[in-house]
Amino acid sequence: MQNIAFIGVGVMGRSMVRNLMKNGYQVSIYTRTKRKVLDVIEDGALWCDSIAECVQNKDAVITMVGFPKDVEEVYFGEHGIIQHAKPGAYLIDMTTTSPKLSQRIYQEASAKGLFALDAPVSGGDVGAKNATLAIMVGGEEAAFNACLPIFEVLGKTITYHGPAGSGQHTKMANQIAIAGTLAGVCEALAYGKAAGLDLEKMLTTISSGAAGSWQMSNNGAQILKGNYDPGFYIKHFIKDMTIAAEESSDVQLELAVLKNVLSMYQELAKAGLEDLGTQALIKYYEK
Repeated sequence: MQNIAFIGVGVMGRSMVRNLMKNGYQVSIYTRTKRKVLDVIEDGALWCDSIAECVQNKDAVITMVGFPKDVEEVYFGEHGIIQHAKPGAYLIDMTTTSPKLSQRIYQEASAKGLFALDAPVSGGDVGAKNATLAIMVGGEEAAFNACLPIFEVLGKTITYHGPAGSGQHTKMANQIAIAGTLAGVCEALAYGKAAGLDLEKMLTTISSGAAGSWQMSNNGAQILKGNYDPGFYIKHFIKDMTIAAEESSDVQLELAVLKNVLSMYQELAKAGLEDLGTQALIKYYEK
């Protein structure tokens, strides 16, 4: 599989496209606004004017878009991926989206002789750039094995989790854990500030003990710098947490921490901060 279509070249997608090209893959791209990806085109990506053109005769199609409605738009309908991908192609959705939607894609793709995988990732823009993403995959195991060389170019921890939707369920668990962890980091910083501590020294100290985490070492450090640039947007995290809340409700599971953190982010979004990075949660505590 040397010819790949990549649809959705945003904050993470542009680095993923570059890593694929560095490893010998020919990558055709489509995104809504061409001017935003001129640098990627200059690096060697082949621009296509439509989804149909992009996926035609490609061995694999990777999608990395924003919201479930975007996933539906690119996969279904007269102009969608499923209608135009060649028989036997592998469709890899790396968007974080609804497990139910991933199952629908799998079913409709299978009916067309296509192999669909849900493969959401964790690691943000840094992981995408350094090819150290954690990739969580659902679908047929044979399709996962066939696409493993592609995944190995993009990530470091690559795990098959089971039937269609399993990758998305695993990503929901990841987002649930992040929600509580990042809120804990922000609360620790808010407490340290109120107690008059040197926050940099405090963060360095507790990061080396049992409280240490990726969120503390990375997003905690960004908070101290006052850097709220998005490695991962608040608006996308709200989308993810909303899906997780809906899925947990479907199985009668009450997740109080998730709901509380979701409400905090929703309040920040109402204040016009949805395009900041998730570390901007600290602003909730600065009111």
